[in-house]
Formats: sequence, C-alpha cells, structure tokens
Amino acid sequence: MEEIRSRQPRGLVLSGGPSSIYTDDAPRPDGNLFSLNIPILGICYGMQLTAFFLGGTVHRADRREYGHARFHVTDRGDLFRDLPDSFNVWMSHGDHITAMPEGFVSLGHTANAPVASMARRDRRIFSVQFHPEVVHTEHGAAILKNFLYHICGCKGEWTPEYFVTGMTRKISEQVGNGKVVCGLSGGVDSAVTATLIYRAIGDRLIPVFVDNGFLRLNEAEKVRESFAFMNLHFVDASEQFLNDLKDVTDPEEKRKRIGHRFIRVFEAEALKIGKIDFLAQGTLYPDVIESVSTWGPSATIKSHHNVGGLPEKMNLKLVEPLRELFKDEVRNVGRVLELPDMIIGRHPFPGPGLAVRVLGDVTHDRLDLLRMADAIFIEELNSADLYHSVWQAFAVLLPVQSVGVMGDERTYENVVALRAVTSVDGMTADWAKLPAEFLARVSSRIINEVTGVNRVVYDISSKPPSTIEWE
Repeated sequence: MEEIRSRQPRGLVLSGGPSSIYTDDAPRPDGNLFSLNIPILGICYGMQLTAFFLGGTVHRADRREYGHARFHVTDRGDLFRDLPDSFNVWMSHGDHITAMPEGFVSLGHTANAPVASMARRDRRIFSVQFHPEVVHTEHGAAILKNFLYHICGCKGEWTPEYFVTGMTRKISEQVGNGKVVCGLSGGVDSAVTATLIYRAIGDRLIPVFVDNGFLRLNEAEKVRESFAFMNLHFVDASEQFLNDLKDVTDPEEKRKRIGHRFIRVFEAEALKIGKIDFLAQGTLYPDVIESVSTWGPSATIKSHHNVGGLPEKMNLKLVEPLRELFKDEVRNVGRVLELPDMIIGRHPFPGPGLAVRVLGDVTHDRLDLLRMADAIFIEELNSADLYHSVWQAFAVLLPVQSVGVMGDERTYENVVALRAVTSVDGMTADWAKLPAEFLARVSSRIINEVTGVNRVVYDISSKPPSTIEWE
C-alpha cells in the first residue's frame, strides 16, 4: 500500500488471473487500496476482487465462458463513451458477479454474465468481466483509452521512436565498455534486439547464430546470408542439442535442456571470441508472463528458453531490451529501425524450434519429416497469398500413428497437425478460417510428398483455453 501511495499513480488496474476468489491461495491485495481515492479498473479476476472486497457476491458460474461473447452496453458513461451498443469481447472466467456491492451500477451484460461490467462513479471504481487488453475484444483499446484519458487524466506519449531512443541510451549505460554476445536466429525478436544493441554499442556486439538442429528447412543457410554484414559467428551445435534430448518427451524438460545448452554454447563461444560480459536475448513480455509468476501468483503456462531455461549460475549478465514489449510493438520498433519487411513480417518461431513441434521423441528422422511437412504448408500459404493474413502458421508432428490405405495397402503411419492463428500480440489468438480448398491441397501434398505421413488434421482451438504451440 505505502509503495503504491509513494508513486502517486494516476490510476490502478487490477488485472486478470487464473484463481477463483474463494480458493485458499487466491491473491488478495490490501483492501485499503480501494480507499486511495484514485481511479481503479478491475479486469476479470480484478472485477471479482472488487466485488469481494466491497461487499458484493461472487459465485461459480453454471457454465464457464472462454473465447468470444457478445457484450451489451446498458450504461455508457465515460468507460464506454463513443462505443456501439453491443460488440464482441473475449472472456476467460469460471466465476461471475451475482450481487454488486452497494452503490455500484451495472454497465453491461453478456448471455452468461448478468453483470459483465459495473461501476461506482462517485469513487471512480470501474470493472469489466472481459479482457479489453486483448486484440479479440472489439474496441478494447478504446475502452482502455477512455479509462486512462477521460477517467485517470493520462496522456499517451509512448511511441516506437521514443522507445528506440530511450532503450539505446539504456543499453549503452548498462553495457558500458563491455561486449555483448547475442543469439541471432533471423526472427523479428532477435533481429530487433541485435539492431538495437548494434545502434547502442557498435562492433562491441558479437552476433552468434547457433544451429541447434531444430530449424526449418534451409533456415540456417538463409540466416547466414541475411546477416553476414554483421560479422555473424556461426556455430553448428546440432548434435549436442539432439543428444541432450535423447529419450526426453516431457515438453518442459525439453525447453529447459535446450535453454541450458544455449547458455553453455554461448559461453563457450564467448571464450573463443575473448572477454564477453553480457548475453542479449529477444525475450518478450508474453514469454515472461507465460514462463514465470512476475508481479503476483500468475500460473506458469510453459517455460520459455529465454526465461525458464536459464541456469541458476551463469557467467554472462543478461541484456533483454524487448522484455516489456508485445510482438506487435516489436514489429513497430523494427520499422523504426528500418529492418526489411521479410524480417518484420516473418511469423514467430519458438526458440526451442521444431523440438517442441515434434511431440514425443525428437530424432533426426522425425525432425526431417516435420521440416518437409512444415515447408509445404508455408509454401502453399505464400502461393495462395495467405501468409500475411495469419499471425502464425506451422505443422506439428503428433506422437501417434494412424491407420490408412495407400495403393491398396494398409498403412500405419504418422499424423501431422496444421496450426494457423490470427492474433496481434500472441496473448490471445483465434484459429484462422483458411479455405477448405486450400487445406485440402496442403493435406494432399503432405501425404503424397512426405514419406511416413498418412493423415493431416487442422487445429481449430483458440487461445485461451489452448496455447498457440502444442508444447
């Protein structure tokens, strides 16, 4: 409480979370925060927390609500000013408000949540059951702007240009006269990270490309060509990584072993290069959120090799300039840095690579099979001019086999799942409604051209409740 008060905030946001307000380990802040006399916005669990502390009632809903819902505004006020009477929102909750605290009024509802937004205007306390911060809530950004501008009196002054200027200065101060080794994969995150650091310290950045053996078809060669101007150091450690995953099928263990090996490879390369003080990583805020509990008891969804796979003792200090950014913000920063569209528009690719898309045992043969299937999928997306209409697309090799018929013979071969999603920041995602004719063509090519596959399926789940990656 005193720390919050000392910062003299313009407003306070109580965020969502996985807990039920009535569980023993539910996060409950000091209830006196509602007496700070500053605007408060409760989101999802934050709304339930508001009701709980101020005398309302929260009950388990008869039907959980995940994904799209239609929100109907019944009292517009400042929070919903200039918005339509109803619009689509993104829900993710199992509890809901059954009785509002004294003095509160309902601002809107959905079919499953009679009170989907409520407020006590004289105390400037507002709340919504849905998530305005995600791209799949229509007018979500407008709702947050209304709260920040019209209720809190804030101004929106952050820009990508401002970030580049401030972060360049911050990197220079952090690194001093030291040298930084940066893992450069060719993706937008590592490319923006490397370019920012290069702008700050010049040739004292040592970009290192590690071929971990889990890359897509011909990817290593393309990266080496694209970043040769940066004096890129190339390391083929594919056999080391693959040996680390021998007989390992648990996805968390895969990520952690890959993370540990990355660090060891970088440290070994640093010794060859000379004195290196820092390790740069393209960690984004979603990686942090999903990997660790940062500012409270959020659930760990999966460890990211940039976050959860780091050893406790490491000889290099970390530089993570993008740690507080989302993917869409990183792309905007990349445009300010004048990176080419082929890098900025590239689909996200997990640090552990195909190791977490080969479900179960990771072997040379299974990796090669997945590379071919994935390459066909991406090639067809580009041919159909669909690549940039989805946020991420890839193939997954499942750890099951399927009965089939090929050439009048019974087969028992592998199943490949195709995944394509629409999103902006990766925190929420919806499955892409790709044309049936397109999917049929991709399926036919994979089954006919990739030996060992006799069935292709398409993933039609959203995030939440699913994640984008399967592991």
